[in-house]
Amino acid sequence: QVQLVESGGGSVQTGGSLQLSCAASGTDFSSFGMGWYAQVPGKGREMISRIACDGSTQYGDSVKGRFTFSQDTAKNTLYLHMNSLKTEDTAVYYCWARKCRDLYAMSGPDYWGQGTQVTVSS
Repeated sequence: QVQLVESGGGSVQTGGSLQLSCAASGTDFSSFGMGWYAQVPGKGREMISRIACDGSTQYGDSVKGRFTFSQDTAKNTLYLHMNSLKTEDTAVYYCWARKCRDLYAMSGPDYWGQGTQVTVSS
């Protein structure tokens, strides 16, 4: 059973930094796309950063140059390093995983963590 557990959210002032972690368990994630999404009330989940099936790392336009995605494959842990935070980064951040069918396509269900709140205040 796939489990994704986020940690590291909290409150910070604009310009500050936070690091989110996601502990993944329950399967071999070597053939999964994995990453981070964010959601604010009343809107759908927005892709923040993810590693695609071909190994490339993708970033949403709003976080390019400020956020960095990393993985510790030995520990099955994902990280999101968030710098130069803005009030508009306030959201619930979710860890995500989905199995890769090949280098360019995925199959099966999306897996989500429970989410962690990030609040940025001015």
